[in-house]
Amino acid sequence: MSSQEFRHIVRIAGKDIHGTKKTIIGISQIKGIGYNFAKSILDILKINPNSNVGFLTESQVEEIEKAMKNPSSVNIPPWFLNRRKDMDTGSNIHLITSDIDFNVRNDIEREKGMNSWRGFRHTYGLKVRGQRTRTTGRKGGAVGVRKGGKVLPAGAPVEGAAAPASGTTAAPAAAPASGTTAAPAAAAKGSAAAAKDTKPAAAKPAAEKKAK
Repeated sequence: MSSQEFRHIVRIAGKDIHGTKKTIIGISQIKGIGYNFAKSILDILKINPNSNVGFLTESQVEEIEKAMKNPSSVNIPPWFLNRRKDMDTGSNIHLITSDIDFNVRNDIEREKGMNSWRGFRHTYGLKVRGQRTRTTGRKGGAVGVRKGGKVLPAGAPVEGAAAPASGTTAAPAAAPASGTTAAPAAAAKGSAAAAKDTKPAAAKPAAEKKAK
C-alpha cells in the first residue's frame, strides 16, 4: 500500500491504536483480547499479523470488530471465550472493553444479594478464592511496634525537659522550694545587695579630700 493510505491512529472497538504498531500487538491491547485470541482472529480473517495497523482498511477493521463481538461467527471454539454459560442468557459469549467491568460488578452484587459466602467475603473486603490471610491482604496503615526517639544512656539529662521525672533523684531539686535550705540562699543575696549599696557611699569622702 502507498504511504497516503497509512493512518496514524486507527480506532478498533472503541480504542485508539497507533498505526505504527504491528496488527497482532495493536489488537491485543484491547481489553479482553489476548495475544493468542488476536492471532486466531487474524489467521481466520487472513490478515498479516506483522503488518502495521495503519495499513488496515475500513472493511478489515469492521471484520475484526465483528469477530471480537461474535467469535462463533468465525468458528472460534467455545473454550476460547472468556464467559461461557452466562447466567442471564445461558450462552457462550466473549466480553471486551467496558462490558467486562460491567458484568463483573453485576456478578459481585448478585453474590452479595444472595448472601452467599463469596458475597460475605466481598462485602468485608476479604479474599474470596481461599487464599491465606495470615500475612497478606492487609489494608490501611501498617501494624507493628511504634518507633520512638533515640535511646539515651542511663542517667543522661533530657534536653528541653521542664522537670526531671518523678523519682528518688527529683527530691533534692524539689527540696529548696519549701524548706530551711532556701533561707541561706536568700540571706546571701540580701548581703550582696547591701554591700553593693554601701561601697559607693564609703568612696565619696575620699574623693572630696583629694579635690581639696
